Amino acid sequence: MYIPKYFKVTNVDEISGFIQKNSFGTVITTEQGKPIATHLPMALKKKDEDYYITGHMAYGNLQWKTFEHCDNVLVMFQGPHAYISSSWYGHEEVPTWNYQAVHIYGKASIIEKEELIEDLTIMLEKYEENRENPVLWDKLSPRLLENQLKGIVGFKIKVGEVQAAYKLSQNRNEADYINIIDQLQNEGKPEMAEVMEKRLKNHK
Repeated sequence: MYIPKYFKVTNVDEISGFIQKNSFGTVITTEQGKPIATHLPMALKKKDEDYYITGHMAYGNLQWKTFEHCDNVLVMFQGPHAYISSSWYGHEEVPTWNYQAVHIYGKASIIEKEELIEDLTIMLEKYEENRENPVLWDKLSPRLLENQLKGIVGFKIKVGEVQAAYKLSQNRNEADYINIIDQLQNEGKPEMAEVMEKRLKNHK
């Protein structure tokens, strides 16, 4: 991923938090030179000194079979993004687009049933914990769970190279930056406005 110096992110905790918040990503591999992509909810885990991306896909999705011969699997996570009009600047300029993205390269492998169950249990807890009637692993019938497990394949990707870019108008002066935040709010893009506002507060 091309990352100008203004927009490069290297802080491990910041990148980890971003992935946890924006955990629906894209897994990309190749089959005979042709790119294959699947969109999935995933998680970032640390074991000893290594980081792993974990997830699962349908057994019928044959992309999992490409893991064996792909030395580098690419996983992409994307955060808020928004069009930035150059009319929001105090000088003549061209429009652009703000975004947050993390690319991770690593070697993938298939995980065993017990590890898959552990991952699924944690995933349900993450997305169900704030619900009135949470659907958790131990509340579902064993028969249903066994049937569902037969239809999916769990995987983990050992994190190798990490590329992270937050293009948030860091190269603009403060007056333009604040005006961009206001204009994003007016145009119904509160997520990008909030990210930019948080960055501004953290760098004062």
